[in-house]
Amino acid sequence: MSETTVITRRLSLAPDVDLAQLLGRNDDHLRTLESQFDVRIVARGHDVMLKGDERQVVKAERALTQLAELVRTGAPLRTMEVRAAARMVSDDEAADVKSVFADAISVPSRKKWITPKTVGQKRYVDAIRSHDMVFGIGPAGTGKSFLAVAMAVNSLMKREVARIVLTRPAVEAGERLGFLPGDLYEKVHPYLRPLYDALYDMLEAEKVAALMEKGAIEIAPLAYMRGRTLNDAFIILDEAQNSTTEQMKMFLTRLGFNSKMVVTGDVTQVDLPASRHSGLIEVQRILRGVPGIDFVYFDEGDVVRHRLVSAIIRAYGVHEETRASTNREDGARSEPS
Repeated sequence: MSETTVITRRLSLAPDVDLAQLLGRNDDHLRTLESQFDVRIVARGHDVMLKGDERQVVKAERALTQLAELVRTGAPLRTMEVRAAARMVSDDEAADVKSVFADAISVPSRKKWITPKTVGQKRYVDAIRSHDMVFGIGPAGTGKSFLAVAMAVNSLMKREVARIVLTRPAVEAGERLGFLPGDLYEKVHPYLRPLYDALYDMLEAEKVAALMEKGAIEIAPLAYMRGRTLNDAFIILDEAQNSTTEQMKMFLTRLGFNSKMVVTGDVTQVDLPASRHSGLIEVQRILRGVPGIDFVYFDEGDVVRHRLVSAIIRAYGVHEETRASTNREDGARSEPS
């Protein structure tokens, strides 16, 4: 068994680094780094002492150095970014935290800028910029839909497209809306609400309403895409795991000239009846390797919600693997010899 080498490292920060931003209130950001790397960090002005296992100290120092460079650019630093930076450096010591966080998407809201928070999110944003069709596949909380809407709003504001089209399968089991109470708007609105929420995060409510009235933003159930060709548009299909094979083919063939299409979903959360195949699961086999199309996969390391969300996704993953392994063993034992 290898022995742990405990070292103490001194890091001198540049004089122009805003310590209040870097260290956080009551040194909260340092406490976050201590927890993530299991090291001791003490700041005395612009001098920072790090003590602990050598490999962990090196990682913590790299994360702190890159966060300091980020602060020097004027970027705000919150616990979310500190935790994400620590995770990036833990997974890959060569990760360039600054380049990920500095990739800002401009939106006309109080936030002004939206940035990727993980290497996976950065890869996703780059894929959307460079491909006409992108599939973002992974668990909840990884920013698949939010970043896609941010890119759509940015494209609309820069007049790269004339409109945004946002769509979801309206009801899990094949969009059977008739039994629901109310008019059409009342029937589908609850299923489309997450898309409205993302828009309201980036645009004032009055602006959203005005753009919808002009037809520059359209939010509609997936069934409404049939028979259309969408030119000069940024088109997003959300919750695509609940589209059938036929719906997925129908949607993808709506792509028109000067348009971009993003499809998001979580293949572990399919709500279709057992007799219906998920279009998102099948499309990975069908379109793999087609030029102009990219698939980006997220995992629990890309979750940017509460830290427990990552732990929950990881725990469910272990549970599913254990159950599948048990079923395989039971099946092998039940086979006649």
